[in-house]
Amino acid sequence: MRAPPDVNLIYTFVQFSAELRERHGCRAIPKLYRIAGRNAVRPLACPGAACSLLYSKKVMAKVLSAMSGGVDSSVATALLLEQGHEVTGAYMKNWINEDNIAGDCPWMQDIEDARAVADLLGVEFRVVNLMRDYRSRVVEYLLEGYRSGVTPNPDVMCNREIKFGAFLNYAHEHGFEYVATGHYAQVEHGPERSRISRGLDPGKDQTYFLSLLRQEQARHALFPIGGILKAEVRTKAAALGLSTAAKKDSQGICFIGQVRMSDFLRAYVPDAPGPIVSQEGKELGEHRGLHLYTLGQRKGLCVPSNSYREAYVVVEKRPATRELVVAFDRPDTAHLYSAGCTTGSITWLQLPPAWPARLDIQPRYRCPGQPSLVEDAGDGSVHITFDTPQRAIAPGQICAFYRGPELLGGGIFRQIHYPS
Repeated sequence: MRAPPDVNLIYTFVQFSAELRERHGCRAIPKLYRIAGRNAVRPLACPGAACSLLYSKKVMAKVLSAMSGGVDSSVATALLLEQGHEVTGAYMKNWINEDNIAGDCPWMQDIEDARAVADLLGVEFRVVNLMRDYRSRVVEYLLEGYRSGVTPNPDVMCNREIKFGAFLNYAHEHGFEYVATGHYAQVEHGPERSRISRGLDPGKDQTYFLSLLRQEQARHALFPIGGILKAEVRTKAAALGLSTAAKKDSQGICFIGQVRMSDFLRAYVPDAPGPIVSQEGKELGEHRGLHLYTLGQRKGLCVPSNSYREAYVVVEKRPATRELVVAFDRPDTAHLYSAGCTTGSITWLQLPPAWPARLDIQPRYRCPGQPSLVEDAGDGSVHITFDTPQRAIAPGQICAFYRGPELLGGGIFRQIHYPS
């Protein structure tokens, strides 16, 4: 496998003159076409004009670029070409809403958007059907988690099992050395190990979602936009004339689309109503199923607090009695803030640290790393003690380990420890 050199190759373009652009309608930003071989130079015909563009390119690695139809993966693909890689674009077809769940699943439009970008950039484009893998590895994990009363994270599992699992396997089978995605993360490939660190844009950093990757997966990962800001991504897309430049970011479940989690769960997990109770045992209302709620949740309870500027939040779920326990959102509310936790099913991207260790723990996406003491529990798990109590941590959620900006690994919260 050829590791991509840490250099910036410079394309030399013979720019179209303003006169030719005006006379022949040439594009100000020319298309980029993949060239087989190294140091190849090829004239590119300008659409509708008797003029041409020359550029030089050195192919560094054969890369399969995951194109979701969004602006991030579009620009990631363009940057790979600028760096000199031999690039093929691919859309992962994971879900098509065969069960008619309420919500928008625009997979056909996403494919067309991705294909349009690939055509403009001049790269081969293909659709890779991973629906069976996605259902067995991600959807079943999601449903089983909610059935058992924990809070799973399908986006993290999608990265490990699909993008850098089934999709990476497909890439290897078809002769690709790397898989590239539009994640806001940075990867450095060393002689023996690869290291992942936070993306340059602090508001978009997505390394949390990569925290369960194994080293052998990280070795074949590229994140072309990790070193630039989101605003620069859109500016780049507009400058290249990409049709996705102004497309809104997806906010739905990983590769499922704009489908609300409650609607998705209701299609597969039957309602199991039960009482909503206070911590003192007073019945306040009724819920439709514990799986539709998570710790710390405030919206959707339909229970008036009758207290000025205070709202109820979920603090506990009791499967045996189907009780959903709520309380006021206060720092001293029992079972709302945790002093620490036990985390298992750990994947170490780097070698485990010497114990005990001082690490930053990120308990959820867009939460700053929390300085913590981490100790070996002796069974493949670790005990974590937070310097500052953390709000609404739930079993099943993903815990990411950092040392500074570097991602060390991740695990799953198993037990939550509350202040005595």
